[in-house]
Amino acid sequence: MKKVVMTLAFALALTGVHAQTENNNTFNKWSIDLAAGVNKPQRPFSDGYYTNTLNPWTGDIGVRYMFNNKFGLKADFGYNSFTAKGSSIDFDSKYYRADLQAVANLGRIMNFETWTNTFGLLAHAGFGLGQIENKDYHIKDRVGNFIAGVTGQIRLSNRVALTGDFSTILNASQDATFDGTTLRDNRGFSGILFNGTVGLNVYLGKNTKHADWVVTSNDTDIAALENKVADLEEQVKKIPTQKEVVIEKQISTPATVTNDELIKKIINDKYYSVYFDFNKTTPIENSTAAIDVVLNYLRRNPSASLDLVGYADQVGKNDYNEKLSYTRASNVKTIFEKAGIASSRLNVIGNGADTSIQKDSEEARRLARRVTFIVK
Repeated sequence: MKKVVMTLAFALALTGVHAQTENNNTFNKWSIDLAAGVNKPQRPFSDGYYTNTLNPWTGDIGVRYMFNNKFGLKADFGYNSFTAKGSSIDFDSKYYRADLQAVANLGRIMNFETWTNTFGLLAHAGFGLGQIENKDYHIKDRVGNFIAGVTGQIRLSNRVALTGDFSTILNASQDATFDGTTLRDNRGFSGILFNGTVGLNVYLGKNTKHADWVVTSNDTDIAALENKVADLEEQVKKIPTQKEVVIEKQISTPATVTNDELIKKIINDKYYSVYFDFNKTTPIENSTAAIDVVLNYLRRNPSASLDLVGYADQVGKNDYNEKLSYTRASNVKTIFEKAGIASSRLNVIGNGADTSIQKDSEEARRLARRVTFIVK
């Protein structure tokens, strides 16, 4: 009997881990970032030279790798064209740069998933090398640069996101003016350039989602899982061994515990639950293991009935959460019905937001978005 319980506990642990976490092997890490737009070189300029406030053109292409869903690195190449505007003296110069930048996924750091799965925000900063050229004046000035910016994202699909970026570039030891007509002896970060672009993130890899849009759990989920396993271990200690049961049968009234009774207790103690993503009514893929356990119990016990109790987290209005929790439980009921369980044996309950779980913790809220079961 104890072996059976320990097997169930181990299965529960695996189910909980898969249901509540998405590790580094379950999301894509690589992307190609493409963008084009306008620029505004601020300084230095020679007297009588300047560009329009929104000066075309700017281009950028980069390759990004995310170590996890919050931090990564990006290598990119940028191009800027500077031309005269209005009463400026005519000129045509170019600026090329290559940079290595650190990337922070502010959308995940700031828990955007609590209110949207469509909008994201990245921050990036790094260093690189650049060159200002003006072929008419035979000028080529190599500079060092520091670049920093923010990138807004609109998720179009699991493979593509629309982006809008604003970046500031500071050039060090820039001797040539941006118009490319004059050389000066400059030290420090004397050049300032602003870029605004619109583009695409194209996600690469065999998995469904990219790190930009994946929500992972941390030690809070693991701690909750460990507490459940510890509770199961305590229950195991209270279950008599086969030898003890035989002795008890010989001495007094039989007192046995069947597998189904144990499984019923584990189900009713909410160790098997079906989980949902934020504001979703379809169970996450890894919740099927919990459904299988309850389904097999119902098939072995045709006289048993089942309450399906839906919950939501505390984000949103009460009326909406009550409807959401009921819909989640109803959708799980539909799964049981399609598997051959009579509707008369299934009772749906929408309990709304689970107020026993912390509202300000995303990890805790993930545990709240669930359907639990009560076997009768």
